[in-house]
Amino acid sequence: MEDLLNMDITPYTDKIIAEYIWIGGSGIDLRSKSRTISKPVKHPSELPKWNYDGSSTGQAPGEDSEVILYPQAIFKDPFRGGNNILVICDTYTPAGEPIPTNKRYKAAEIFSKKKVIDEVPWYGIEQEYTLLQQNVKWPLGWPVGGYPGPQGPYYCAAGADKSFGRDISDAHYKACLYAGINISGTNGEVMPGQWEFQVGPSVGIEAGDHVWCARYILERITEQAGVVLTLDPKPIEGDWNGAGCHTNYSTKSMREDGGFEVIKKAILNLSLRHKEHISAYGEGNERRLTGKHETADINTFSWGVANRGCSIRVGRETEKQGKGYLEDRRPASNMDPYVVTGLLAETTLLWEPTLEAEALAAQKLAMKV
Repeated sequence: MEDLLNMDITPYTDKIIAEYIWIGGSGIDLRSKSRTISKPVKHPSELPKWNYDGSSTGQAPGEDSEVILYPQAIFKDPFRGGNNILVICDTYTPAGEPIPTNKRYKAAEIFSKKKVIDEVPWYGIEQEYTLLQQNVKWPLGWPVGGYPGPQGPYYCAAGADKSFGRDISDAHYKACLYAGINISGTNGEVMPGQWEFQVGPSVGIEAGDHVWCARYILERITEQAGVVLTLDPKPIEGDWNGAGCHTNYSTKSMREDGGFEVIKKAILNLSLRHKEHISAYGEGNERRLTGKHETADINTFSWGVANRGCSIRVGRETEKQGKGYLEDRRPASNMDPYVVTGLLAETTLLWEPTLEAEALAAQKLAMKV
């Protein structure tokens, strides 16, 4: 079996295997299926559209179940190797309308606006995740039915009694680099059995494509390892850190001289749309955003320099240099990166509050802009 799985077919055929990947009906479940393509391809436009049974993914009724896959981004396949590829797709009706769970479509619209293109929005996304033992759905390395020692020794730690799942994290890191994903680092997290990888800096829609493909690769690796991956924002109740997906964001104006003033204006806009953002930042996030464990309270918008207990954190270096980026600490680990990146661009670049609302927000946040 291993020999067949690792077989390099490139000397024998020009044909390749394309794994078409899409997001299912829950908005977080990844689905995929394979097809043979006659020769290697370099761009998604060279690939045919395809279809699947949407009634089996909660995305279409049984009597009209066909959903169409549009190839949007290509990555090298680290599992099959050779010229084989992973294909990130979005989803449409046969008439060409995006289905409701197709969040990429709206994000692509936002990122195609001239005002957004001109500002070259950069994203750095910190994806936290938790590894669970397969049969008991309890974190990897934890005693079954029991708890390890309290948090403190586990963050970025080494050792068999502190680090659980490093092989999965490292395998994922290498697989992402092989695939062409813009992965920029990994680390063990505060709660034992929890890890993080970072993707970016990525521009515009690319951020969402790369995070979704990285999630798919992680699902496949944990499948092979017999470990369960969860993106639940609070997998273990009590005095344990939740799992977030902190999103670092900057525009061209923020990165240039005087950018700190642009950042503060963006924070004002974000404060005025706090409820809209929270409602789109992940299912179950209220269990994580409690004001404890390095989070802000879900109902209260706040910002600060170097403060990890705020909704929006600005780094010391950004304050010192007078330019840089902001970190939105509100998104949950199960957020949709298309939704979050698109919403950040929309709120800070396209949405214009009234002067009165802006003045009230500045007063409330004690911010001079």
